[in-house]
Amino acid sequence: MRSSAPLLRVRELTLTHADAARPSPSDVTFDIAQGEVVLLLGPSGSGKSTLTLALNGLIPHALPAAMTGTVEAGGIDTAHADTAMLSTHVAMVFQDPDAQIVTGTVYDEVAFGPENLLLPVDEVRTRTEDALRRVSLWERRDENPDRLSGGGRQRLAIACALAMGSPLMVLDEPTANLDPQGIDDVYAALADVVATGDRAILLVEHNLDAAMTFVTRTIVLDQAGTVAFDGPVDEILRGHTEELVSMGVWLPAATLAARMLRERGILSKGVPLPLTPEELAAVLPAGGAHLQGEITPAGGNAEESPAIRASAMHPYEPAADAHPLIRARGLTVTRGRREILHRVDLDIEAGSLTAIVGANGAGKTTLIQAIAGVVPPPKRQVDVDGLDPATASPRDLSARIGFVFQNPEHQFIAPTVFDELAHGLRLRRVGDAEIRERVQAMLARFGLEHKSEVHPFLLSGGEKRRLSVGTALITGPRVLALDEPTFGQDRARAAELLDLLEALRDDGTTIVIVTHDLQLVAEHATHTVVLADGRVHATGRTETLFRDERAFTTAGLRLPALQRVLASRTGAVPS
Repeated sequence: MRSSAPLLRVRELTLTHADAARPSPSDVTFDIAQGEVVLLLGPSGSGKSTLTLALNGLIPHALPAAMTGTVEAGGIDTAHADTAMLSTHVAMVFQDPDAQIVTGTVYDEVAFGPENLLLPVDEVRTRTEDALRRVSLWERRDENPDRLSGGGRQRLAIACALAMGSPLMVLDEPTANLDPQGIDDVYAALADVVATGDRAILLVEHNLDAAMTFVTRTIVLDQAGTVAFDGPVDEILRGHTEELVSMGVWLPAATLAARMLRERGILSKGVPLPLTPEELAAVLPAGGAHLQGEITPAGGNAEESPAIRASAMHPYEPAADAHPLIRARGLTVTRGRREILHRVDLDIEAGSLTAIVGANGAGKTTLIQAIAGVVPPPKRQVDVDGLDPATASPRDLSARIGFVFQNPEHQFIAPTVFDELAHGLRLRRVGDAEIRERVQAMLARFGLEHKSEVHPFLLSGGEKRRLSVGTALITGPRVLALDEPTFGQDRARAAELLDLLEALRDDGTTIVIVTHDLQLVAEHATHTVVLADGRVHATGRTETLFRDERAFTTAGLRLPALQRVLASRTGAVPS
């Protein structure tokens, strides 16, 4: 029987981080009942992640933040109960999975929570195996979590939450580091969680395409952190599209595409905006392969583009007219006893925006870190504009390559946002007046003026990402390498960042990104490198690779749902 009492009650909740100029979120009130899947949306800095931390008592018990109002989980006031007890009512998956991994094996990590509940051994074993199988990690149960990819650690954190059996699961960007198959696995597991009707989920997510068939309700925070909208998904996303766009929150790709087509007169204004690719395909005019180009920029034509080069079909051959700024030959990288990259040959052209994609564990982060010298490659296997990252000094390397980590905290060293941005300039003995001018310009560019004197660790996830990109950009390197650059960003800030990267490329900067977002790749990357099992599986101009799904499917990837549905509708892409 479903209980009438809500699993969570939030009343007039206001949270203010230490040293923060204003509260975020502010005066928030809502309930979550059994069976609900609630999508929490809002622009970067609105307080979404901060709000989630108050739902199981981490705020105010473990994190420095002032709290007014009340949060009740399972009828228990979180301000007057310890986090151990609250964890039996609210299970958390953090935005950064590394923040919650504490043991030496994958199995022990998942078993840790149920063991601390003093459950019988058989129950602990059953929960642990079930959770690991749900996220496809059972076969790696004896490995150290450090050996998992970023996406693997994300799935491990979700398994830990599943094993707790808590009535409410709170997930902050749970699919941000996952490949398409991993996303499907996670949502299938979460759907099972709520299928019985006695549990609920609160989800902070920007990959709305994957979530649309899953969520039942949407709460939207505005820039001030107050509740702007709260209601059924269809009602909020269809009925308030323009307000949400102006706020800069994420919307489904199909909704944004239909909005664009409606503005261009291709769709009637009377047609309700679709939320899924299937809904979009149903309202499109019959035929018309040109629609694919209306929605996703093509950027070239088949006659001018090199053919797909897949290692399974042909040996590596650089394009005849290529001018590589970055070259890798026989690049082999080993961590511990495990070889991650296997004799990688790769050219990256000067002035390109090259995306490195692949399934979780394919070696994407290792490749970009080896190129940038963050993980020193073997000597004479990588050349970046005449510089060997294996032997270059840190100062010479950072002058040539700006690097942005997947987790921004890994590169912060200064006590304030201003000092973080100024650090690289000070190392180069830039004058104080010029430092102030360049730092202020970077603060304005990334919307961080009001956070100038705040400690970097006290920024929101999206603000940390913007700061990390700013620190890499401020010295004007010729190559900029970014690992998951849009992770944690709202739609407006992600668009601004991608526009900035394209502007930098137009000015001659060579951009290399690692991303799981193939829609981003289709819209912005000039070239794409597909990795599989530590090898270059396919590489070429992006519009060429996207004409044949096999370059992706044979590497364990899929084209974005929007593109796949439109391709089948218009015949624009051969299968």
